[in-house]
Amino acid sequence: MKSLIALAAALVLAAPSSLLGQAQKKAPSRGPDVIFVPTPQEVVEDMLRLANVRKGDVLYDLGSGDGRIAITAAKKYGIKATGIDIDPERIREANANAKKAGVTDRVQFRQEDLFQANFRDATVVTLYLLPDLNVKLRPKLWNELKPGTRIVSHQFDMGKWKPEKTLESEGRTIYFWTVPEKGKRPNL
Repeated sequence: MKSLIALAAALVLAAPSSLLGQAQKKAPSRGPDVIFVPTPQEVVEDMLRLANVRKGDVLYDLGSGDGRIAITAAKKYGIKATGIDIDPERIREANANAKKAGVTDRVQFRQEDLFQANFRDATVVTLYLLPDLNVKLRPKLWNELKPGTRIVSHQFDMGKWKPEKTLESEGRTIYFWTVPEKGKRPNL
């Protein structure tokens, strides 16, 4: 009887930590690194054009906010798109916006820390982060994305990794890079 009680007590004590482990996988324990500032729709359109988004692409928007980049990509180009944001309020808003736009079959939003997230299957990555976050993210982009993956950043560059193209849109700069082959990466 004592062993049965001890087993029950152990299960009760173990359950919260296992549930906590699951919750940590789904919901990051830290807050956003940037405040949410929406990308103007014209800039969204220009970002997607600069990235040469086309049928068959898989787009990930890192720091996706209200979801407008992923939603526009799915609606305009018919592609699969995923938004990743750490803020649960932005995820709720993005999901509501995707439902209103009728693209929930092609778009998903995940509440995750983008430094922990898996987006290896991306062919296009979009960003509107701060310069230091872009630089911090660069090794993950280089190490995890396939060579040839296109990256577009609204307003902020990647430090010493020089963009292949830039575009001015609505008084803002859009930067474009292609993930290089491992042996052809600049020494930064």
